[in-house]
Amino acid sequence: MRALVVSEPGQYSVERVEDPAPGPRDVVVAPAAVGVCGTDLHILDGEFAPTPYPIIPGHEFAGTVVAVGSEVTGLAVDDRVAVDPSLFCGECAKCAVGRGNLCASWNAIGVTTPGAAAEFAVAPAASCYRMPDTMPFAHGALVEPLSCAVHGFDLLPGRVGEHYLVYGAGTMGLLMAQLARSAGAASVSVVDPNTDRLAVAERLAADAVAPGADALDRADWEVVVDCTGVVAAIEDGLTRVARGGTFQVFGVAPAEASATFSPFRVYNDEVTVVGSMAVLHSYGRAVDLMAKGVVDADAMVTDTFALDDYGAAVDAFRAGRGRKLQVDPRK
Repeated sequence: MRALVVSEPGQYSVERVEDPAPGPRDVVVAPAAVGVCGTDLHILDGEFAPTPYPIIPGHEFAGTVVAVGSEVTGLAVDDRVAVDPSLFCGECAKCAVGRGNLCASWNAIGVTTPGAAAEFAVAPAASCYRMPDTMPFAHGALVEPLSCAVHGFDLLPGRVGEHYLVYGAGTMGLLMAQLARSAGAASVSVVDPNTDRLAVAERLAADAVAPGADALDRADWEVVVDCTGVVAAIEDGLTRVARGGTFQVFGVAPAEASATFSPFRVYNDEVTVVGSMAVLHSYGRAVDLMAKGVVDADAMVTDTFALDDYGAAVDAFRAGRGRKLQVDPRK
């Protein structure tokens, strides 16, 4: 099969590799849409410590089942599926208490095992969720980032009528803003230095947008979510949380990054600081939310590239062009 292989950090090309075969409880999927995200760039740049090389990237994907393992009973060839890339051991202390995203042996398709930037990809049958026949594959590939956002909301207070501030109007910021609107936020504000993205945020979910929080009318918000991973945004966002409010570190900062904050204010104002890591018990719900149209997937997915043009997709992502960029390995 043809696959995008990252041989080492900074080096990748489309190559011929052996077709995968399913294990007893696995299926083989022919990906039809594969999202490109910040984690992929960290992998390409050698900045994601768990990733071994060589690696086939691609962890946001949907496609058609083309082969099933000998013990698979719930799926069949030609089923259309969105795939949760998370791989948990099921045996460690965190898995035992239902927190598989913190698994001591955490792995993920397209991150530590061969992914979907290829003509075929292997996945556990239990990780595959049937898509409605009416759901385009491009929407199905967007389920993975949506499921991360759903998990993020699981960790927020969940009170209706509160005011939200979201840093970043990229894919994740737009998803979080749309979920906040649907979850009963009193208002949703979005900040991003990219003014083109702000127009989209305002159209999809935001009551107020600005290049920075100083330009907004409010002084503080009950819920502040950073979707950038940028230290300056995190430090600024921590100062915008209302007393008794919640700050969520949702964006992925470099592992060596550090941010400064006032521990006295966290104590004195009872500010809750919470992280949100990947997917946990949220994939099926994300499929349902996508099918219901809670997020505007057509507005989110702006560009689709052929597998041979993966480099162009990466360049567009780095330049901040478009919103969700996807690759179709069938092309």
